Amino acid sequence: MFVEGIKPIVIEAGGLMIRSGFDVMEKGSSVNLVTSSDLAVQHFLVERLAALIPGSGFICEEEDFDDESKEYTWIIDPIDGTANYARGMIDCCISVALAKGGEVIAGVVYSPWRNELYSAEKGCGAFLNEQKLKVSSRPFSDAIFCTAMSTYRKEFAKACSDIIFDVYMRSNDVRRFGSAAIELCMLAAGHMELYFEMRLQPWDYAAASLILSEAGGVSCGFDGAPLSLTKPSMVMASNNRDSLDELLSTVHRHLPELPY
Repeated sequence: MFVEGIKPIVIEAGGLMIRSGFDVMEKGSSVNLVTSSDLAVQHFLVERLAALIPGSGFICEEEDFDDESKEYTWIIDPIDGTANYARGMIDCCISVALAKGGEVIAGVVYSPWRNELYSAEKGCGAFLNEQKLKVSSRPFSDAIFCTAMSTYRKEFAKACSDIIFDVYMRSNDVRRFGSAAIELCMLAAGHMELYFEMRLQPWDYAAASLILSEAGGVSCGFDGAPLSLTKPSMVMASNNRDSLDELLSTVHRHLPELPY
């Protein structure tokens, strides 16, 4: 199983996250940050994972890695939730997915400060540490809705706000943690039932989307199709198909077409 080889590498990389002292830099704006820890974690993961599957390719958030042409491709976010990390908040994690033929076959999401290691291999279920995961059975009307306001593209904030208000008025409540990977994994663990983000990159959701599906959840992009592994995507997810369809119809009511 690939995931058993990935987990110890990701756990070791977590040690680079929780070390004291790091530099914070901006990537074009004050809301888009990168730290020296992001770079250190990514370098470590690329070196160790390349040795795990020689000849594999990489799609990574930092330093413009982009190599989806190989049979096996690693999709890596060295620190998802960098803004949280830079401020000393615990909701941040390492996300590593392995894709073959355009399909994610293994995923690991590790939050060192939470001591939470989420993992999944296609067809083998999803786990938090050693505990098997299963989504909740709560309906749309009792759902906790996890979402955000399109931090990096604030021109989409009004549409996000309209969608959030619409769903909020028909569900239980809204949450925001600042790490897409952690939020999708929490959905897989049954802590929430609905998820929406206007625009995410594949490294934000590749590993967590497999963990969610192996826990019985569902996800899709704006057109209802599976999430892209090669370009930005709107991400919607839920604990069941009926709720996902209702979320999708809500989004389409406010957005007749994808705005990017």
